Amino acid sequence: MELAKRVQTLTPSSTLAITAKAKELKSEGHDVIGLGAGEPDFNTPHHIIAAAADAMKEGLTKYTPSGGIPDLKEAILSKMKEDHNLNYSTDEVIVTTGAKHALFTLFQVLLNKGDEVIVPAPYWVSYPEQIKLAEGTPVIVKAKEENQFKMTPQQLEESITKQTKAVIINSPSNPTGMIYTEEELRAIGEVCVKHDILIVSDEIYEKLIYSDDQHVSMAQLSDELFKQTIIINGVSKSHSMTGWRIGYALGQAKIIKAMTNMASHSTSNPTSISQYAALAAYKGSNEEVKKMRQAFHERLDALHTWLLEIPGVSCEKPKGAFYLFPNVIETAKKCGFNSVDEWVTALLEEEKVALVPGSGFGSPENVRLSYATSIDQLEEAAKRLKRFVEKNQSDS
Repeated sequence: MELAKRVQTLTPSSTLAITAKAKELKSEGHDVIGLGAGEPDFNTPHHIIAAAADAMKEGLTKYTPSGGIPDLKEAILSKMKEDHNLNYSTDEVIVTTGAKHALFTLFQVLLNKGDEVIVPAPYWVSYPEQIKLAEGTPVIVKAKEENQFKMTPQQLEESITKQTKAVIINSPSNPTGMIYTEEELRAIGEVCVKHDILIVSDEIYEKLIYSDDQHVSMAQLSDELFKQTIIINGVSKSHSMTGWRIGYALGQAKIIKAMTNMASHSTSNPTSISQYAALAAYKGSNEEVKKMRQAFHERLDALHTWLLEIPGVSCEKPKGAFYLFPNVIETAKKCGFNSVDEWVTALLEEEKVALVPGSGFGSPENVRLSYATSIDQLEEAAKRLKRFVEKNQSDS
């Protein structure tokens, strides 16, 4: 039996693939340090877990409205008002089974065959694949490393065609950790308004910023951009709730209604108890969130310093998320490898350190390192990396 054409072109997630390989080696007894995971290493805060347990005890384990329980919707609206002074109504928000599901559903209701979505590279691995699944065409715009991997208004303008439907902005970024400034967002927003392009603003890492820079949402910059922006967010990264699968989207009521209708025929509704857990996340204490952010900040400072001590590695220090995205093409070649992918594979085999090759993010000269693990593990990983590079360069 032949599979549907829509799935035959899909590229497997490189992040999940490297994580699976690392787990396989661990199961064989190897001392593997995995720096591939895109999730916090902390447990979900206790008050959130307790809220889920209470929901189960109270029998809140049945179907909910497809777009999310009213209380959680209201909590999200309050958060948007408090954080960004944005005023949404309940028909302008949908709760989804993770932010990934919000994006998937959005592209399904937004795109027709041949519609184009501009995707700055480096990009999160699922953006192009989700666009293709909706029969759209991802238009990859290579953001330059010297510009902190951020797309310029000129690059955006030059990529727009009559088929352009939307553009994705991810700030802070996965995989680079870079942040768009307010000035940069305004300039990009002007181009989008000029050409009537929808802005998909992925803000899942907004709470993980390690500088004096403030997170700015495109939607808060003007009334026009408010109408033209769909915000994607969730509790996975901010509250260490990746497995709970709660995300959401905010934007035009017409789009949100279509997403809700589609969700009613796919997932029915987000998991009931997870919604009550997310409600506790937004209504409860943020102390644990602050502690996680502080730990990530300390790890970033340390790991960035250690990376720069490795011959041939260059890496601009990011300001957000929990990733470093160093350029290692020079050191890979000096080690005798034809590509960064080969270098990453050899590193895992020889030193049992798992990184994600940048090719999966549209940037084959780089690798992604997640510092969502203990400082001791990061220090040991850096030592192994340096040993691997020095050994292979001397052999070459």
